[in-house]
Amino acid sequence: MAEKAFRRALVAGGRKFGSGFIVTLDCCQHRVDKIQEEGMGMGARLQQTLERTASLQGCGLFGGVDVTLEMCPASEGHGIVFERTDLVDPIRIPALIDYVVPRPRCTLISHRGASVAVIEHVMAALAGMQVDNCLVRINAPEPPACDGSSAGFVELIDRAGIVSQSAPRQVVAVPSLMEVSESDHVGMVALPPRGDEYEVGYLLNYGPGPIPPQAFQASVTPQSFRDELSFARTFVLEQEVKALQAQGIGLKATPQNVMVFGPQGPIENALRAPEECARHKVLDCVGDFALLGADISGRITAQRSGHRLNHEFIRQLRRLTNFPALPSTKPDELRRAG
Repeated sequence: MAEKAFRRALVAGGRKFGSGFIVTLDCCQHRVDKIQEEGMGMGARLQQTLERTASLQGCGLFGGVDVTLEMCPASEGHGIVFERTDLVDPIRIPALIDYVVPRPRCTLISHRGASVAVIEHVMAALAGMQVDNCLVRINAPEPPACDGSSAGFVELIDRAGIVSQSAPRQVVAVPSLMEVSESDHVGMVALPPRGDEYEVGYLLNYGPGPIPPQAFQASVTPQSFRDELSFARTFVLEQEVKALQAQGIGLKATPQNVMVFGPQGPIENALRAPEECARHKVLDCVGDFALLGADISGRITAQRSGHRLNHEFIRQLRRLTNFPALPSTKPDELRRAG
């Protein structure tokens, strides 16, 4: 049923998936121009940051390195910026699509030879809780894995507290029907909002195996992110874990920080919701979509997409709306100004 619903969304736009990245527009350019003239969006709110600094410790999922992560307050227009404090000359990397470097299975940002990988769960927590300006200080190449979800980072934000600022938060509305796809079965459809809603859905179907077909859709707000998405954990098949660990990746992966599926289902673990895997994919989308550097208004449905397609969607949305690519403050200026 989920795949049929997804296909109906595509038929409404008169397109089906093909090979390679495709963007489909079924609306005139004047729609985009109108949105730009009106300030790039709908449902504007004030920017927010943290009230105080808060930190947590753990180890990274991929590299297994011990790490301390601090979330710090930041000024209006600062955005989300990661700082590698373990380097002799600490380097700051804006969490924007411009700084994304392709890497399998995660989102990685890089600048001046420094990088931070697996940022999607941190980004999801910040975006989901509507924290727009934050300096994330980290002394390792990736954040703590926590339990494989965003719950630990939401708890960190709760400890830090959230305060409103005086500048409005920019909003980018999906201007028209969009389709971004990699194949006939892997893709994403986005529709303009009916009002100012931000809805993200995911259709998951890996065929025969321990993970059943499932779907989940959320209207993303701080409350719904906390209640419906934040707890959903990273998942992987048992044979994938063995292959990755043979390459020295994920050596500290345990049932406490990743949900591993064997032939009969989760190993030494239990699902927190019947469609937890689809919920986690929505969580990943929320984190990756935050790389736009603005709120999004629209209705987005993905089918079997991953980080690479999520990134491509944001590139295309930015291109269609002419949303500014970079903040007014460049990384090197951020480093001096912090």
